[in-house]
Amino acid sequence: MNVMNEEQKNTGETEMNEASEQQENNVQEQAGTAAAAEAGPDYAAMYQEMNDKFLRLYADFENLKKRTARERLEYVKTAGQDVFLAILPVLDDLDRAEKSIDSATDVQALREGVDLIFKKMRNVLQSKGLAEMQVMGEDFNPDIHDAIAQIPAPAAELKGKIIDCAEKGYTLNGAVIRVPKVVVGQ
Repeated sequence: MNVMNEEQKNTGETEMNEASEQQENNVQEQAGTAAAAEAGPDYAAMYQEMNDKFLRLYADFENLKKRTARERLEYVKTAGQDVFLAILPVLDDLDRAEKSIDSATDVQALREGVDLIFKKMRNVLQSKGLAEMQVMGEDFNPDIHDAIAQIPAPAAELKGKIIDCAEKGYTLNGAVIRVPKVVVGQ
């Protein structure tokens, strides 16, 4: 029986050693998990997530830039469309006037028709923000006037002032788009 007791004893010791080793392994795994938790969050995963967000935002921004560039080009292409649509009726009137010139017998009626077309054109352009610059008698300003000639002033108070306008100047919504060509008194 002694042999059996020793075998049982050895088996029991082996089982106890295995159980003890298993416990030590479990404790080490738990310690490793706890150490990992204490070490902080998974920075690689956080980096990957932030990098993905960055790439998506960058792609969205690039798409926005492309879309706004396309919209800007489209706007530039059609920016003058409303002005042209407003001028088309005047063009139709000019076509009718041109056809009636050959058969017109009453010059006064033709003149009145052309004057009406001219007024209609001026009204259309004014409604779109175009204004004629009034320069006669004003002081000459080289920033907004183009002097094409200087002549002796007919009166002393007209020296340095605009005496004649060879080509009208225009503003569009307050900004000068064409400077007038003027004659200045000296």
